[in-house]
Amino acid sequence: MDDEKRRQILDVAAGILESGGAQAVSTRAVAAAAGIRAASLYQLFGDMDGLLAALARHVFDRYLAEKQTLAATGDPIADLRRGWDMHVDFGLRHPAFYLLMFGPARPGRRPPAVEQAYDLLLRYVERVAAAGRLRVPATVAADLALAGGVGVTLTLIGGAAGSGTAPIADDAGLSGRMRDSLFAALLTGVPATAEPGLAPLAVALDTALAAGPPDALRPAETALLRDWLGRLAG
Repeated sequence: MDDEKRRQILDVAAGILESGGAQAVSTRAVAAAAGIRAASLYQLFGDMDGLLAALARHVFDRYLAEKQTLAATGDPIADLRRGWDMHVDFGLRHPAFYLLMFGPARPGRRPPAVEQAYDLLLRYVERVAAAGRLRVPATVAADLALAGGVGVTLTLIGGAAGSGTAPIADDAGLSGRMRDSLFAALLTGVPATAEPGLAPLAVALDTALAAGPPDALRPAETALLRDWLGRLAG
């Protein structure tokens, strides 16, 4: 029963967040809109920080639900591009949600939503690496893609005129330009069946070794091989 009550309260809080921004979300406003006493809110969430943390996870579930509608295709780079575009589009359609999920955190600690988004992005990037199309290690590419995607979305949200919650338009095509420039630096421009050079091949092999170390090598040998591959990947 408490789980259902929590979900209903979080739905109400999400509505307040999207219509009025984070400053409109207060224990009094949420309790009144949900038709409960403030004391009941504290019992379920502890305090305002607990409510906001639960709300961030709640709206991230909506983000994931949209992300999961993107079925994987046979082209990992096309999937990576679609993932970027969907990420930015979600932020521009739901700026208040996005700011709660990906906004500033305490130094040395990323918001949970950022960690989850990174894990999801890394799976996309590892498929690109396995195809021999990545110039840098998968974790480096994922770090750069996350920084680029979040950065451009926050820039567009912050530069939007007015304080309303209507969808934001990227009239200058900033997201696409950022995506294409970043991907040009991260991805090889040749088919995986051609001769892409040592670096992307080293990245692809390193990704495969990380996913499943071979039985034929001892752990120390695998670690040494991955070190060499890291040097070849540059």
